[in-house]
Amino acid sequence: MDLTANKIYSISEASRQAVSTLSEPLTVNVFFTKDLPAPHNNTERYLHDLLQEYSIYANEYFNYHFYDVSPEEGDISQEAGKNQELAKNYGIYPVQIQVVEKDEVKFQKAYMGLVLIHGDLIERIPTITSTDGLEYKLTTAIRKLNNKISVLLNLPEKIQVKLFLSSSLDIVASFMGLKDLPELPEKLKDIVEKLNRKNYGKLEFKYLDLTKDENAEAELEKYHILSLKWPALSGGQIQPGEGAIGLVLEYMDKVIEVPLIRILQIPLIGKRYELVDMDELEEIINEGVESLIDINEDLGFLADHGTLDISNASPMNLMEPDRQNAASNFRALVSENYTIKDVNLKDETIPEGLNCLVIAGPTESFTDYELFQIDQFLMQGKSLALFLDAFNEVSPPREQSFGYGQVPSYVPLNTGLERLLEHYGIRISKSYVMDENCYKQRIPAQFGGGERAIYFAPVIKKGFINSDLGFMRNIKGLVAAKISPLELDAERIRENGLEAHRLFASSEKSWEMKGRIDLNPMFIRPPQSVDEQQSLPLSYIIEGEFPSYFAGKSIPEKRPADEKDSGDSEKTAAKGPAKERTGIDLSKIKARGEFLSRGKPGKIFLIASSEILKNNMLDPEGRSPNAMFIMNVLDFLNNREAIAMMRSKEQRFNPLDETGAGTRTFIKSFNIVGLPVLVVISGLLVWSCRHSRKKRIRMMFQKRSA
Repeated sequence: MDLTANKIYSISEASRQAVSTLSEPLTVNVFFTKDLPAPHNNTERYLHDLLQEYSIYANEYFNYHFYDVSPEEGDISQEAGKNQELAKNYGIYPVQIQVVEKDEVKFQKAYMGLVLIHGDLIERIPTITSTDGLEYKLTTAIRKLNNKISVLLNLPEKIQVKLFLSSSLDIVASFMGLKDLPELPEKLKDIVEKLNRKNYGKLEFKYLDLTKDENAEAELEKYHILSLKWPALSGGQIQPGEGAIGLVLEYMDKVIEVPLIRILQIPLIGKRYELVDMDELEEIINEGVESLIDINEDLGFLADHGTLDISNASPMNLMEPDRQNAASNFRALVSENYTIKDVNLKDETIPEGLNCLVIAGPTESFTDYELFQIDQFLMQGKSLALFLDAFNEVSPPREQSFGYGQVPSYVPLNTGLERLLEHYGIRISKSYVMDENCYKQRIPAQFGGGERAIYFAPVIKKGFINSDLGFMRNIKGLVAAKISPLELDAERIRENGLEAHRLFASSEKSWEMKGRIDLNPMFIRPPQSVDEQQSLPLSYIIEGEFPSYFAGKSIPEKRPADEKDSGDSEKTAAKGPAKERTGIDLSKIKARGEFLSRGKPGKIFLIASSEILKNNMLDPEGRSPNAMFIMNVLDFLNNREAIAMMRSKEQRFNPLDETGAGTRTFIKSFNIVGLPVLVVISGLLVWSCRHSRKKRIRMMFQKRSA
């Protein structure tokens, strides 16, 4: 029976599900040298117990085997030699460990790795030196190998790929610049057949002609499909009509709607229609299928608008200052579980297959059209992870900062995302949070020694962390920097029917720095009045059906500068307005269904600082509370809360509860004086009891003798 609070000696629900849904044999081959000294012998014992528990909950396809491999020194058996050769073939090599034997420190080579084999796929964990996060590593590796094959083979029903297309659109297609529209059903059918060969025949294609099929109209009402309606055009040669077009991927109660036509409002040119690229459609459907069956591992990251650099830094440049300000550790951690898809919003739209988009530290303004895309992404029931800064830090040129003592300036930042957030019910204050409970910097001895409080780097203690949410339950401390407080509009949140969860706040000894920002620690002092200090909310998750910011407004136009191919734009502009090119006024065609005024249930995570993603705040191994918090939030936004809970159940950071000076003095005094006094009193009580007993016995024999 596991009596630990977090059940750290029992596998989690996510692990049980991973091994119970295997559809093909999965073998775990362990190469671990026997009789290693502590603590490595405990690791081997833990690995034995862990795999045994996996096998209890697994189906018949799971098996594991421990291979006997002896150190290279000394005599080895023929079997151990073969096992060593097998380990090398899998890429498992011995590592050197330190051994204390007869008061002497020695070094020994030992095998401490394992390999997972699933079909033709192999996943290695070459070195296991501790039990920290071992279940998480194993389970994520199994999920990676097993997910798609197993899930597809176990699907009880087929995934529906429905094309809604009115044949009446063929009449106006050529005038709208959609010459390939009549061929769309056949092309889409070929794409689905091609994908079916990779997806075990689990896709079923349906073409619903809304003009001819009366039943299709009723099914159309379930989805947000673009419908077009046009009056008499081209001098009456084209009769008034209407039609609809859209693609729906559906599995059980999950639906993904894929727009097949983009409508662009371009100044001087007018309205323009674009059919989705057939080369991209195959990838869109494939990503949609993965999303429907919950194996979509893609995570969108906004790569333009001056966001954080998450590119992989060279390991040769570890000491460069710029590396500390980069977010390459964030990329490395996220890449263990997700495939990061860079999203360039200036050049393209947000891919349909994404469940979550991360926007970290943008410094450039968003156009209305770009904000519209972000708004509609949220309306589709997807998630936004926002790490936004209230100020843009402008550093002086390097030669000035050294020569004239110049310090960075902080300019209030407005990218346009603030308008969306305020509409949803939350805003970022233009200030920085200072906190007396903060990171303490050690001062070198040549500068006087001691510690210096970095007030703009608050340390969040567990009393100010919301542990009601499952993925936050084991987060017991955080460190932030250059973070701004958030203001929640409770009335608007209520009106919008949303639910807001505060994740953490600063301590009650915090205050705001407004106006002129100067983060030189030597000039920052806490306010004299305690009334100016209060706890400030620093992070929220808001979930529910968000109302669109653009509801009741005209849909923004895509500016020429936003065009993917400026050359095409210039060529199009050179041809003149759409009416002159096509002979009909396309603005008379009214569209319905291209815009979602209210969304499906989605989530927004907001923290007013991008510093928490930088390398100096996240460790590359992902074992720090900050790293666990970030990864847990992303898992929660991607509907993988069970994985988040499994990751943090072995949280090693368990700070003691804060107590007052009086309480500490009382406990110390009790331990020093109270315990000896209690021992003396107990001894006196025992002596008194024995003395009384002797007296009673003596009295009893005296009466008999008398």
